[in-house]
Parts: sequence; structure tokens; C-alpha cells
Amino acid sequence: MSSLTTTGYAADHDLVLTELQRTLAAVDEAQVDAAEKILLASQRIFAAGAGRSGLALRMAAMRLMHLGLTVHVVGEITTPAIAAGDLLLVASGSGTTAGAVQAAETAIKAGAQVLAITTAPDSRLGKLATHLLVIPAATKQDHHGARSEQYAGALFEQSVLLLMDMLFQAMWRERGESAEELWKRHANLE
Repeated sequence: MSSLTTTGYAADHDLVLTELQRTLAAVDEAQVDAAEKILLASQRIFAAGAGRSGLALRMAAMRLMHLGLTVHVVGEITTPAIAAGDLLLVASGSGTTAGAVQAAETAIKAGAQVLAITTAPDSRLGKLATHLLVIPAATKQDHHGARSEQYAGALFEQSVLLLMDMLFQAMWRERGESAEELWKRHANLE
């Protein structure tokens, strides 16, 4: 059933949720476990991504901060230099986004590790990464609808957000903190 021929909220709801469920179920659990370990073990985490992928990682950065991790969003005025012991968390569906690749190259030169979230493990970013989270979704350049009927990489970007929320849940459970403890770190200058 194609959302382009079937109309209405119910059809779109079913399409988006079905694609997300199928895609997230296909993510390699060993990669997820490794990502959790490296996120928790890193001195500092630097989140980087362009466009909607970057927005999804900005939301993830906030959740990681709620866990008490030291997190910076690349491009913010207060972001320090990355160094050994740090982790670059970067998302690019294609694995070829210039800013993402350049950030990974810089991180590696500085001695940091790179956790790349991508659809393309054989891309430049995928090959630079020390850790991968491969999401089997369409990139924004895939206009054929083979992997997703949604427009321009939407499935990848949605999956980045939900996968990071799932990682947050696992890390929160592992750390054993209450919601009240996390709430103390929530922004109070809103």
C-alpha cells in the first residue's frame, strides 16, 4: 500500500510507523551495545550533523546531558576543542556530507574516537569511524522509494532520533538514576 495512492492520516500513520519499526528492527544489536559502551566511557561527547540529522543529534545531546554526560554540540560558540578520550557522535545518511566527514577527520587527528550513524558503512565517513551504527534506511538522494516511501531521507532522520532515544533508555536503566535525579540537570533558564 503506497501513501502516495492511499490518502489520509491513517494511511500516513501506518506508513511511517511500519517503516520505522522495520528499519529499527534491522539495526545490528551488537552495534547498539558497542555504541552504548563508548558513549558511557567517553570523557566528552561532541554531537555533529547537518540539517535534520543534526537536529536529531541536538535532541540526543540534551538527553545525554540529562544523564550527566559532558556533551557539546559542534558549531555552538562554547564548544571546546575535541581531544583524545573524547567521542565525536556524527550522523550522515549518505556518509559523504562534507561537514560530517571533515569533523570525523579532525576528531581522529586529535586522537578522539568517532561513532558514525549512517546508511552507508562503506562511505568516507563509515570508513573513518571507529564505531558504526548502520541504519538501513533511504538517504535523501534516494528518490526511487525502494527503502522508504517518505521524502528525502525522512526515515533516516526519524530513525536517528528514535535510536538515540532507545540508547538513552538503556543507559538510563544501566546507571540506575531516578527521573528526579535526571530532572535536576534539566534546563532551568527556559
